Amino acid sequence: MILLDTAAGGNGLSGILMIVAMIAIFYFLMIRPQNKKQKEIKRQRDAMKNGDRVVTAGGIHGRIREIKEDTIIMEVAPNTSIKVDKTSVFPVAEAPAEKK
Repeated sequence: MILLDTAAGGNGLSGILMIVAMIAIFYFLMIRPQNKKQKEIKRQRDAMKNGDRVVTAGGIHGRIREIKEDTIIMEVAPNTSIKVDKTSVFPVAEAPAEKK
């Protein structure tokens, strides 16, 4: 009977260590990479300037005409501009492929 009591005390400590280990794994595999990705996207948005090619979250491609604090004026066709939220715009590394 005494052996069961000492074993139960050890299980409580190992259970706490297991929970701490799971939280650490969750942090390093889920939270930390997401924070890095968000910082990289914010850095890219801050580096955007007039004339850059961008794409909106909805898939609209265009060029930046004007950048304001929270919005971007984007030219999607000659003499056609739209105003979009700055957080829904992503820089494009290369021009979209043309259909033949």
